[in-house]
Amino acid sequence: MKRSVNFLILFFLSAFIFQSCESDCGECFTPPNSFHFVFIDKTSGENVFTNGIYKPSDIKMFNEFDSSNVEFNFIDENNSNIVEINTIGWKTERVNISVLLANKHIFNLYVDAERLFDNCCSYTQYNEIRIDSTEYEFSPDTALYKILIE
Repeated sequence: MKRSVNFLILFFLSAFIFQSCESDCGECFTPPNSFHFVFIDKTSGENVFTNGIYKPSDIKMFNEFDSSNVEFNFIDENNSNIVEINTIGWKTERVNISVLLANKHIFNLYVDAERLFDNCCSYTQYNEIRIDSTEYEFSPDTALYKILIE
């Protein structure tokens, strides 16, 4: 009987010690930022989806490093017609996304993203973000890239 009591005491003491060794901070997860684009006719200043030049089905994206298709969302709420990429930065990666409209190359989006864990929090650090082969404007207030199309 004494042996089983000692075993129980030892068991609960061990469980308490191992439980108290866990981190004192709660888990924290910060998802990566999404990339948002509007495509603007350089001459008229109009969104090329709003004015009917292109349809959402005309959009194609692929990663030039491995030829894989890139998932994106087309947000047409309130006729905003924004293209959103939210698949970058969930892991450490480098991507070079080629964006086409009606099979015409519009631009490349290069991203070097590093997934980090610090102070009990995971987050994405973007080491480099680059848009090549087009003229564009970026608004830090809205985090929106305005791609100008000739």
